Amino acid sequence: MKIREQYRAGKNPRLAEDGAGVRLLGAIAKSSNGKLNKAELKALDREQTLALTAQIAEYQAMLYAQRKQKVLLVLQGMDTSGKDGTVQAMFSNINPMGIRAVAFKAPTAIELAHDYLWRVHQQVPVRGEIAIFNRSHYEDVLITLVQKMIDEKECQRRYAQIRDFERMLSETGTVIVKVFLHISKEEQRERLQERLDDPNRQWKFDMNDIVQRKRWDDYQRAYEKAMRETDADHAPWYVVPANSKTQRNLVVASLLLETLQSLGLAFPAADPALTALKVE
Repeated sequence: MKIREQYRAGKNPRLAEDGAGVRLLGAIAKSSNGKLNKAELKALDREQTLALTAQIAEYQAMLYAQRKQKVLLVLQGMDTSGKDGTVQAMFSNINPMGIRAVAFKAPTAIELAHDYLWRVHQQVPVRGEIAIFNRSHYEDVLITLVQKMIDEKECQRRYAQIRDFERMLSETGTVIVKVFLHISKEEQRERLQERLDDPNRQWKFDMNDIVQRKRWDDYQRAYEKAMRETDADHAPWYVVPANSKTQRNLVVASLLLETLQSLGLAFPAADPALTALKVE
């Protein structure tokens, strides 16, 4: 089975119940390998991820050389789910040419004066580029709904707008991969505590994380709804178990590599007129 089929949110029965669609609460999968202990399994994951990122680099070079298609990788997840770590693991050894990571923070006053998709559209990938969204336009149907900044009617309107937006991107040459990094509530508690206990990592701690954690179930349901409303063959959602950081990286690398391999990428054909050219 292809990796994209295993983790596809809309087509994986492990993430659904009675045909109701994506169901995140209690649906985190755990990998196991009886022949390896935890340290050995992490080492193997890292080794395999490095091998995959080397292949991603090759395909990214072809994507950049062709300048025809575009790839958008969307990373969403609860606080501490590992969005930053995934970006670092995936692209730290890849030529930065043709790679761009965008972190969407709280909107500025200027951004709030426009429609919510205005700032997002400015950051979509150009031809030959892989763009990685660390959070995305989905914040505007997640945080806004849970915080009751919008009502259900407005939320449904935004789902329709996002579906249109992503369809437009797809029809103009953008290949979309949307990933939800799924951690457990207990794993989040441990990671937040680790930040508090380590003076060198306290800068990453935000008191608002504690506030939002109290609404854990509300956010899980909001993500379920967002995926049900916007999962499509041209803009698929994948749910990646992220309690294990090394397994998370391995799965996301596998998803991206398989996506790139499906694009029929190749370096542009050589120009016959240049064959006999000599540089003096």
